[in-house]
Amino acid sequence: MNIIIVGCGKVGATLAEHLDQEGHNVVVVDNKASVIDNVTNFLDVMGVVGSGASYSVLVDAGIEKADLLIAVTGSDELNLLCCLVAQKAGRCHTIARVRNPLYNEEIDFIKEEMGLSMTINPELEAATEMAALINLPSAIEIDTFAKGNVELLRFQIPENSVLNNMKIMNILTDLHSKVLVCIVERDDEVFIPSGSFELRSKDIISIVASHKHAIDFFQKIGIHAERSKSIMLVGGSTLTVYLAKMLEDSDIKITIIEQNKDRCEELSNLLPNAMIINANATENNVLLEEGIETVDAFAALTNYDEENILLALYANKCSKAKVFTKITRMTYDNIVDELPLGIIINPKLVTAHRILQHVRAMENSKGSNVETLYKLIGNKVEALEFYARSNAKLLGIPLEKLRIKPNILVCCINRNGKIIIPNGKDYIQEGDTVVIVTTNKGLNDLNDILA
Repeated sequence: MNIIIVGCGKVGATLAEHLDQEGHNVVVVDNKASVIDNVTNFLDVMGVVGSGASYSVLVDAGIEKADLLIAVTGSDELNLLCCLVAQKAGRCHTIARVRNPLYNEEIDFIKEEMGLSMTINPELEAATEMAALINLPSAIEIDTFAKGNVELLRFQIPENSVLNNMKIMNILTDLHSKVLVCIVERDDEVFIPSGSFELRSKDIISIVASHKHAIDFFQKIGIHAERSKSIMLVGGSTLTVYLAKMLEDSDIKITIIEQNKDRCEELSNLLPNAMIINANATENNVLLEEGIETVDAFAALTNYDEENILLALYANKCSKAKVFTKITRMTYDNIVDELPLGIIINPKLVTAHRILQHVRAMENSKGSNVETLYKLIGNKVEALEFYARSNAKLLGIPLEKLRIKPNILVCCINRNGKIIIPNGKDYIQEGDTVVIVTTNKGLNDLNDILA
């Protein structure tokens, strides 16, 4: 597709990189020439210097032939204006990043009246991810397929686990659990495992299962699967407000620590059921006095990455809480990977991944049959959901008789709402959606999995 990206910050640059890798024709637009140079010097994309709200600039960027314009500048209003001009100039699909909570309550109206294909709110998307993980404490990461009926859950096997030295094929026979282990991370290696693969303690594994079967599996292997009962949030940011509102109906005790007194008063009005503490969380004993040692979850959500890192390290040291750390600058990548910071939350990367999923859905309408796409483990693995059309060459053939390429695993078949965790005897029918996990890149059709 021909795609124009307006705004070359972290989100725009990440989108340009991934869309370029997937073979799209990408043009980036930004007011700063130095920013454009940074992107075009490293990627095979074109760059145009200027305002994305300018008709002439968009014409130079090829708006008349564009299939999609993505506006991810730092201004909500500019993003919406870029989309409006793009629709008038080229009649293409448009995506706008809209962050202001004031717009959130009327976002459906804005989207419909402006004819936007998609709007995305980074803090709201990040809060949604966090809420899901808080409600299932054992998981490190959760992605969903089959309209939410199937979950891809990532977690670490604890010491002395029943899974230690167990072959994957024995999970069903020994534990009677209807889950499929589809990814194993061990040290710096990533495996798409076969049934004979032997698991070890400290492996990070990803499983595919329905929510019900996932909880049953965690209980059988002795991992805590109950919802968190208390959470401490440091920083009264917009992300904090979104998350707290999502958790209010879950009977979770919410404590928010914010050092700005005026913001505390605002939070008290916005979140009447939460306990708001006016204090500096980095000062001596503040976290201890507020009960960090006993909370089930802790999230460092201030606007300063360094402060969040220090708070998360402290929380990990003095409590058994599930820890979340908000980090927006990914220049720390190599450092934070080595630190016990729990789950890293980056609203900008969440935004980029959601937009990439939407682009894949657009491709589906143009011939590709990828319904959903997740890039996992630092983009080393892709989890894709395909729609099985009548032209699929593997229809009706048992999986054990198919010649499937290496490093590809058929994880799940959704047949009219019935979730099948397949074995070798199962087969794919027309109309099924099929979840594939692979380290291979560029799969666009179900037939691409065949050798």
